[in-house]
Amino acid sequence: VQLQASGGGLVQAGGSLRLTCTASGRFFGDYAMGWFRQAPGKEREFVGGISGSGGSTLYADSVKGRFTISRDNAKKTIFLQMNSLKSEDTAVYYCATASGTYSVRRYGYDYWGQGTEVTVSS
Repeated sequence: VQLQASGGGLVQAGGSLRLTCTASGRFFGDYAMGWFRQAPGKEREFVGGISGSGGSTLYADSVKGRFTISRDNAKKTIFLQMNSLKSEDTAVYYCATASGTYSVRRYGYDYWGQGTEVTVSS
């Protein structure tokens, strides 16, 4: 399984970005997927997750109401729409999949993309 994240960049505070993560390779089924981020000097943290069907989502408190995760299973792609960005959202964002599982989750991810960098200027 390979995961390719894209869409990062530099944006002003209050702006928006949309990240995309596309799966390829031996991708079995529509598994639960998620987004994580790691800011400089900090540990990686959960941002949000989506179930295999796309019917359930889960978000970290820090992004709830501002970020939205969606997916297009036909294209093996998930999205992270980020609105009202803040300087504290600056980080490298990673997508991940929890192979063999379909329910939305915070933990249990085993395949990771390479990350895309998001910088929010204040």
